[in-house]
Amino acid sequence: MQEVGGNHAQSVGFSRDGFATSPTMRKLHLIWVTARMHIEVYKYPAWSDVIEIETWCQNEGRIGTRRDWILKDVATGEVIGRATSKWVMMNEDTRRLQKVSDDVKEEYLVFCPREPRLAFPEENNKSLKKISKLEDPVQYSRLGLMPRRADLDMNQHVNNVTYIGWVLESMPEEIIDTHELQTITLDYRRECQRDDVVDSLTGPELVEGSKIHGTNGSATAITREDDLDCHQLLHLLRLSSDGQEINRGRTEWRKKPT
Repeated sequence: MQEVGGNHAQSVGFSRDGFATSPTMRKLHLIWVTARMHIEVYKYPAWSDVIEIETWCQNEGRIGTRRDWILKDVATGEVIGRATSKWVMMNEDTRRLQKVSDDVKEEYLVFCPREPRLAFPEENNKSLKKISKLEDPVQYSRLGLMPRRADLDMNQHVNNVTYIGWVLESMPEEIIDTHELQTITLDYRRECQRDDVVDSLTGPELVEGSKIHGTNGSATAITREDDLDCHQLLHLLRLSSDGQEINRGRTEWRKKPT
């Protein structure tokens, strides 16, 4: 999806450095950084399936923009996934967020839908749900994760896709082996640099109408009463050195098809 978004930005004349910056943004040393990502997968493609990915961007508040995606199976026309993301503008030199100026808006709004269009138009959809912070003590953890060279962007900061892999590092094996990811939401809270050491933490999300499953009084998973095959989990990425929060996440898992 990110590659398709980058291709879209290049096709309308924006920079090819991976940051999709407009001429005014490059002049003022401004870049886009990911603030939130939400992905829902309804069906995973099989070998030889042909997938169509549609993407578009539009304005989102004073300091941000959003990009949405819809994934379809070309043979059937079935929607197999949807995603949305929020991006904020940052000064590349000071690393501070900055308001999107009218000059920048004029450069990219011409390529946006005339009327607001959302991949998730439903009221109170999951992409809007706030992610609660995972508190200590946690049930599962993977400590001491370090960025690889391939994880870094041109600014020597960790690419936003890498965080998904780090979140999954602390997933319990009993869920990974029997379930597949159907929903993931990530809130990006601070940048991670090449020399940072990261801890990945995971625990069950306590929600209304849910039951705790586990042994010896230890929760291993949370399921909804109306769906015993669905697990909901909270995730936290933080610096090993001082505990600063890097990323906050939430996932839902469904039973793998037989």
